[in-house]
Parts: sequence; C-alpha cells; structure tokens
Amino acid sequence: MIIRTEEELEALKTIGRIVAITMQEMVGAVKPGMTTGQLDAIGGQVLSLYHAKSAPQITCDFPGVTCICVNDEVAHGIPGDRIIEKGDTINIDVSAELDGFFADHGMMVMVPPVDDTAKRLCNCSKRALERAISVAVKGNYIANIGKVVEEEAKKAGFTTVKNLYGHGVGRTLHDSPDAIPNYFNRSDHRILPKGVVLAIEPFVSEKDRAVIEQKDGWTLKTPHRSRVAQYEHTIVVRDGAPLILTKC
Repeated sequence: MIIRTEEELEALKTIGRIVAITMQEMVGAVKPGMTTGQLDAIGGQVLSLYHAKSAPQITCDFPGVTCICVNDEVAHGIPGDRIIEKGDTINIDVSAELDGFFADHGMMVMVPPVDDTAKRLCNCSKRALERAISVAVKGNYIANIGKVVEEEAKKAGFTTVKNLYGHGVGRTLHDSPDAIPNYFNRSDHRILPKGVVLAIEPFVSEKDRAVIEQKDGWTLKTPHRSRVAQYEHTIVVRDGAPLILTKC
C-alpha cells in the first residue's frame, strides 16, 4: 500500500499503536510454566479492548489470535498446550486489523537462563532489523534491505532464512510489494516509492537456510532444529528516516 492521504496515515498509526501495545503486554507476560495458548489469550484480550481483530484469523482462518513459535519453530506457530520452559526462545507475531487497515509486528523473548548463542542470535536479528529500516528510504532498492540483513547475519556467524520474506502491508495483511528477501538478490531492481508501507522482518538462523511446513498445515520449522530469531516492524517509507508504526 502507498499512503495517499492524512486520513490513511492516521488510521495506520492507530492500528500500529494497538499492535505495539498488544505486543508489549504479551512480552511482559511471558513466564515459565504458562502455555502458549494462555499467552495468546492475553493478546486476544488486548486487541478486543481496542476493537481490533486478529489479522491471521480474519484473513486465513488461523487457529489462534497471534502466532507464537518456540525454539526451532520459526513462523505461524499455533498457540496451544505447549508449556513455556526456562531456556526457551519465544517468537511472538502480532498482526491486526481495524477499520480496514493492517499492521504487523514481531519480537523475540528469551526465557532465562538462555545460552550465549541464543542471545547472540536475537541481538543479531534485532540489529539486522535496525539496519534494514535505516536503508528503507525513498529511491533505494528493495534488494538493499536484504543485503544489509544478510551482511549482519554473516558478521555474527549466522545465516538467513531464504524462503521467508518481508512484505507490503496496509489495506491487506500481505500487500504490495510482496517478497522482500532477507538476502541480497542482485536481479531485484524494484525501487522504494515514498509512502509505501512495509513489514520488514529479518529471519536470522543458526545454520538452516530454509523452513518446512509441519503436518498441522501451519507451523514452519527448520529441518535440522536450528533456532531462528525474527524481529519485525511496520514502517512507512519517507524521504528521510522511515516512520515506525509499531513502536510504543
């Protein structure tokens, strides 16, 4: 989506803020012994408070309000009876809709005590997101987003997941432009226009470079149990620094 009016921008700011608040509440609630279903219920309560709807539910009939992944689960994890344990790395992905506008946000939670590799992995993904946002400016190539993500992963001794992508967002959960890679694609000559709304989400992996769908038809995992860290923000491309919509 490309923002064309102040009314559209304000609507996106509103849903972005709601998603950010929901994420903040869920992250703060994580503790050993609770289930991923209980964590998801907290997200549902916050969204309901602001009259927002779960984007995965209304667009894909997803069996949860949010997507919650543990350790080698990477995306689309179904909340349920799984108990969160000490040492786990948790990915929370909140996407929601209000009045026809969507925002998307992802964060990692490390449940102490975690090993040094998990800490480095999460910190690397966070840095990769920061660098990716910094280059998402009017006139730059989309390919340069993936380039800096891949560079950051390699510097830390990690890799990126090649078959998961960032995407446009706004009027739909997955809007134009689609397929924003987390690696450098030299043949991608798409240029970022002013006002385009993006969900940028680096997936930084210990070793595996792809994910595979599980038998539940939703959950994506790495084939060799590599852990993956993902941070995500919804942003608006501008002449200068992008506007981050999903930041409290």
